Amino acid sequence: MTVQAPGTAAPGTAAGPLVLPGTPVVPGVAWGPVVRPSGAVVLPDDDGGVVAEGQRAGEKARFAAAAGVVADRLAARAAAATGVSAEVLSTTAGLARDRGLLSAVEQRIDAGTPAAVATVQAAQQFVDLFTSLGGLMAERVTDVRDVRDRIVAELTGQGEPGVPSPDEPSVLLADDLAPADTAGLDPERITGLATRLGGTTSHTAIIARQLGLPCVVAVAGLADVPEGVAVLLDGERGTVTVEPDPADARARVEASRAAAAALAGYRGPGRTRDGLEVKVLANVQDGAGARAAAARHAEGVGLLRTELAFLSRAEEPSVEEQAAGYAAVLEAFPGQRVVVRTLDAGSDKPLAFATMPDEENPALGVRGLRVARRDPGLLERQLDAVAEAARRTGAEPWVMAPMVATVAEARDFGQRVRARGLTPGVMVEIPSAALMADRLLREVDFLSIGTNDLSQYTLAADRLSADLADLTDPWQPALLALVQATAEAGRRTGKPVGVCGEAAADPLLACVLVGLGVTSLSCAASSIAGVGARLAVVDTEACRRAAQAALATDDPHDARAAARRELGVE
Repeated sequence: MTVQAPGTAAPGTAAGPLVLPGTPVVPGVAWGPVVRPSGAVVLPDDDGGVVAEGQRAGEKARFAAAAGVVADRLAARAAAATGVSAEVLSTTAGLARDRGLLSAVEQRIDAGTPAAVATVQAAQQFVDLFTSLGGLMAERVTDVRDVRDRIVAELTGQGEPGVPSPDEPSVLLADDLAPADTAGLDPERITGLATRLGGTTSHTAIIARQLGLPCVVAVAGLADVPEGVAVLLDGERGTVTVEPDPADARARVEASRAAAAALAGYRGPGRTRDGLEVKVLANVQDGAGARAAAARHAEGVGLLRTELAFLSRAEEPSVEEQAAGYAAVLEAFPGQRVVVRTLDAGSDKPLAFATMPDEENPALGVRGLRVARRDPGLLERQLDAVAEAARRTGAEPWVMAPMVATVAEARDFGQRVRARGLTPGVMVEIPSAALMADRLLREVDFLSIGTNDLSQYTLAADRLSADLADLTDPWQPALLALVQATAEAGRRTGKPVGVCGEAAADPLLACVLVGLGVTSLSCAASSIAGVGARLAVVDTEACRRAAQAALATDDPHDARAAARRELGVE
């Protein structure tokens, strides 16, 4: 099979099938006809006429009803989802109810603008604002446009935008997808996903990983692939083959299914072939997600994202509400490790009662632990809730703070956590934390590396920017070097260092992380078997060789290739 640059050969020519390279995200192979997202919603012209004064109240009510339908529809999907999918859908539903958007639309209707036109104009106001802010806020532009289209479709009687539901298993190709659309994919009908944009830490990639959906991102040339044409998507090699040889495609799919069936036999615990124990934990957000992870043989929780209890809330949940939610997670893993991350608000996860609304650069602003600078009581009450959940369940949870930059922050957090009889730790998401890992471990009992944020701060590249996906690739040697420095600090102090970013979900990279000295890996529940099974067939020395080979390279592509060679992966 010949790999060619996009556009160098037409599908089905004598040169062989056209193979479009991209960035692998979720392993697995899918073969089927191409489907694409449904046609764009037709937006109204600015010249939509003038609404008579006596009809404006009714027009505002019509908009409110349409926005309510959209919000309720997304909220219902969120309730049926778990993990990041639930978070994304809840956030998008909250945007449809946003008071700022409602007010902007109503002001325009009061001036005589029809509801659909007012929706488009108000949405553009927010698009311009978020674009000017840049960074992670610019990523919300996709969400704003998605909500705009859904509301306009409801107002104008058009079909709801989104992805199709094909009659046969198909491969979805798109420039990009709104997170809400990705979260709603049916893996029985959409068996693979490839996008022209996006990176390994984009919301689309994270959700695809949670769904266990073979996925490749940053694939050039996708726009030229016609709908209905058969393609073979390889989520481990990071390729999309146009009009592959049917016999070869069937063989690749069968091999992938056989590998998946073998993974179904994984029962844990995580360890290498020569017996090195590596805990394979789950990233969860609620009790339902924790129970699902336990059913997939997770050895505990490496990251409890507590934001879900706070999203779309106008006011802070009570200590009792929080304690009940945390207890549900602790009960799913009796006697096992559960790591609770305190509120990671701000930047791309704004909360009405906790974050600053108009920061110039929110990714570098008041987020994570820094929110407690403005409202110490928010952190105090959350720690009280974790302590109450521990008392009710008899569990001994670990608690870690996000966005820790200094030793002083780690010291203060450690004291607050220990005062409640809990085990303190901090996340390594900022290069300063990696560089000061030895000193941080004098103040806390463990470290957890968040590779998503650590990559963006190390490479100075927004982790959700499609244009910078190559820089935030978790295989970047500079990022691996910081992981190694952090893990070595853990080894010197005899304290555990885990990885809870999306890097831990990549079975090949998991071996490299172990070779760098990481002692636990926390990933989406759907990735647990793949990570655990891959570790079980390699020995520790091979992991170390793969790690050193990856560190010696200059770019992510070469790092992957070097690791594959050392681990004997075809």
